[in-house]
Amino acid sequence: MTAHPVRRYFVTGLLTLIPIWLTWVVFKFVFVLLSNSSQPVVAPVLRGVSRVHPALEWLASGWAMSAVALAATLGIIFGIGMLAHRVVGQRLLAWFESWIQRIPLANMIYGSSRKLLDILQVQPGTTQRVVLIEFPHENMKVVGLVTRTFQEDGTGRELAAVYVPTTPNPTSGYLEIVPVDQITPTDWSVDQAMTFIISGGAVAPDTMPYSRRATDAADVTAPP
Repeated sequence: MTAHPVRRYFVTGLLTLIPIWLTWVVFKFVFVLLSNSSQPVVAPVLRGVSRVHPALEWLASGWAMSAVALAATLGIIFGIGMLAHRVVGQRLLAWFESWIQRIPLANMIYGSSRKLLDILQVQPGTTQRVVLIEFPHENMKVVGLVTRTFQEDGTGRELAAVYVPTTPNPTSGYLEIVPVDQITPTDWSVDQAMTFIISGGAVAPDTMPYSRRATDAADVTAPP
């Protein structure tokens, strides 16, 4: 028995609009966040320009301020990224990091987040691997990122620190300590893993190494 056309069209329309709406929500959040960061500086400047040049009074409108603030923030981000690739920028960053290390709580937050972001930018086969671990119990597996390996005190058994991102927001997650011999390595890149997580599993390679092999433990690469 086929579904009623009205119900079928409604469900099809809803499934079509939900991804568009979610994309708009994310872009709107980012747009507002970036605009608000430059708004305190941009708004007074644009108001002053509109007073001096009445023909440009439209600059004092809300949409114009938001657009200019967004452009200013994007320009600053681009400028910082370009500067970070220069010797001067690297020296300034090193000075900033040495300064922030002296602040008790800030050094922990900055150092931890910096290391995590550095790890996420490294491709598999160098300092970390995209893996599968059994979580929350032995009959289920999740995608995780090996951030480092170390040895168990007393036994010398090799352990791995695995960061497990959550869906659809991979910036939050869990940190699991897992024996290396219980980890299933994959050949996924970090980008593939993040796409898989953010999409809720809808976008993924055609195959996945779910079961462990005898050589899997040797495939897990540790950071230097």
